Parts: sequence; C-alpha cells; structure tokens
Amino acid sequence: MTYKFPLMKNNILREDLNKVIKYLKKKDPFLTQKFNVKEFEKKWSKWLGVKYSVFVNSGSSANLLSIALLKLKYPQGGEVIVPPLTWVSDISSVIQNNFKPIFADINLNNLGMNDVEIKKKITQNTRAVFLSHIQGFNALSKNLINLLKKKKILLIEDVCESHGAKFLNKKLGSFGWTSNFSFYYAHHMSTIEGGMVCTNDKNAYLDLLRLRSHGMLREVRDHINYKKILKKYKNLNTDFIFSYPSYNLRSTEINAIIGLNQLKRLDKNIVQRNLNFKFLLKNLDKSKYFTEFKLTGSSNYAFNIIVKPKYKERIDILKKLLTKHKIEFRMGSAGGGNQLRQPYLKNHVKKDYYKKFPVTEHIHNYAMYIGNYPELTKNNILFICKVLNKI
Repeated sequence: MTYKFPLMKNNILREDLNKVIKYLKKKDPFLTQKFNVKEFEKKWSKWLGVKYSVFVNSGSSANLLSIALLKLKYPQGGEVIVPPLTWVSDISSVIQNNFKPIFADINLNNLGMNDVEIKKKITQNTRAVFLSHIQGFNALSKNLINLLKKKKILLIEDVCESHGAKFLNKKLGSFGWTSNFSFYYAHHMSTIEGGMVCTNDKNAYLDLLRLRSHGMLREVRDHINYKKILKKYKNLNTDFIFSYPSYNLRSTEINAIIGLNQLKRLDKNIVQRNLNFKFLLKNLDKSKYFTEFKLTGSSNYAFNIIVKPKYKERIDILKKLLTKHKIEFRMGSAGGGNQLRQPYLKNHVKKDYYKKFPVTEHIHNYAMYIGNYPELTKNNILFICKVLNKI
C-alpha cells in the first residue's frame, strides 16, 4: 500500500548526497574508517556534551559494544536490569554476553522503566541498569541516579530514539557510564546505517576502540601504556595483536560524511518534531487517548497513541480507520511491544511471564505509533487527529 502518511520519511537529503559525491570525486578517496569518522566522533561528542564517542555501523552494534565492555569489567557475569518495552538488541546483547536480563515494568507517562520497579529488582548480583529512553521521552529521575550511585551500579543509556532529549538541562546520553545512539533511516538524524557509543570514562573509551575493531591493540597505539603492553607480546606482529575476542563493527567515511552534514540541522528538526507532537496532543480526544506524557526535555520521535482502557475494545476499529485513510502505524510502540512475548526469550523466562508487566502489556495491545517528521503540516496533523478521534 502507498501511504498518505507513512511511518517514516527518508531524512537523507540531496545536500547530504552531494557532500558524498564531492568526496568521491577526489583522487583515490579513502572509504574505510579514517579522518571523517574521527571528525564525526569529535563533533558528536561536543554536541552531546561527553568526552568520547565511537562511531559504529548500527545502534544495535552500539548496544552490543556497551555490554561487551561491561563483560570486560565483570567477566563472571551477573544481572542487568532491562525494560520489557525496548528494542530487541538491548536484551539480546545482555544474553549474548552471558548476563542475565532482569525485567522491570514501565511508566505510562514516559514509557521508561519505573524507579520503584527497578529498586525492587536490584540484588547483590546487579551489574548495570540498561535504561531505554523510548521515542524521545526522558526515563531518568533524580531518585534513580541517586539510587544507582549509592548502590554503585552502572547506568547504560539507550538513546537510539531520543537524540537531543534532556534531563536537568543535560542531554540524555551524558549521564550513563556509556550511552548508545542509532542513526538508522528514520531516526532524528541518519547515516543510512550507523550508531554511536559515548562515554566520559577514558579507559572504557580505549577498550571500545579495540572492541569495535577485532579487539586489535593498534586501535589505541597512542595510549600511554601501549609500549608496555607490546613488551608482553614480543613474538607477535605489533600490527596484529588481538586483545579481546571481538568483532568488526566499524562504519565508513561515507556514513560519517552524511552524519557530519545531518548534525548541522539536527537541533532544528528536534524543535519541529516537538511542536508537531504538542499540536497532536492538543487536538487528540483526551477522553479516548492517554495524553499526560512527561514532555519536559523530550525530543519526540513518533506520535505515541495510547488508547485508554475504557475504549480498548475499539482497537480493531481504530486499526481499520487508519488503514482506510492510508495512515501507517505500528502496534506496540517501541520494538513491537512486550519483548517478553518474543520467541528469543522463551528459554530465558517462564511461560506467561509477560503477564506480570501490566503497563507494558497495555502498550503491547492498545498502543501504537504514527510517523512524525518535520515536513508534516498542521493540516496534516489535524487530519490524523480527526481520524483517530472517530473511534
């Protein structure tokens, strides 16, 4: 079906492609990771307000690197608290690195994990809280930050859908031990495929550089201890010392060039997305839909449509109306709803465990998102609201 209002619009513009074409016209342009990647990492760090950033080939790879880094810190494993409403790679990266995912239910007003539920799930084996900032909402609170600091538990932020969102006037992604971003097709900015891992911890940064590139020591050859480490491996070629059993998660110069150009208009796009969402909430029937979101510091990614319990039996009518009017939607909000229902977790949780998370279950069954992008006009949004309010 050709949608009148698709879920997403291609936000890679002609001006981005022209930058790539200009670069490709150079004599023998360097295409694999090099100068533009470093420049993008530097400018992204400045924009976010962190010391270090590592550009990778996807947001999922960013998640994987953060948990692989946690594995270096806790080789014996342990528990990581995660939300049931998130993207699959947040949870799969935990499992793949032999940590145990511990689930905590969410809040309705920001779609993030509930502080009280997190506190209940903390044990002596808790190594980190992997917090997802869902679709532009801030999931942090002072209580959570103080709790984790007191318990000496690491915070990992998934900011893949929430570029530019803030808490206490600081951008999300600058609070955690590490934070992860995605530059996928329809996110606030795009590098076609791409992601970023960010940190203020220098040792973590140096390990991330190696983990990104086969575990190779030469990725941090400027490190003050580099020569000391080399002395341990005199029988090895210094260009091929593999510190860790790792991956190749690098991106390219082409992706970085697009990212550098997109970064210039990111703040402007965030402002427009937020205006769009506020206008939608103003015109949405509050008797039928939940509209009491925490908008302070938000950076809206998509129109979040949550049907109130009183009208939940009309969800099928709503889906038919949206389809009829060619408005694309996705049920279950982020990641398709409750991850605990997914087959990849069937050997990790008890049967019907998903029923213990009522807020996430409501989102799974009676919520959806609709595309929000800067090109939408007020008339477009009014039309969408008119269709939604018909239920």
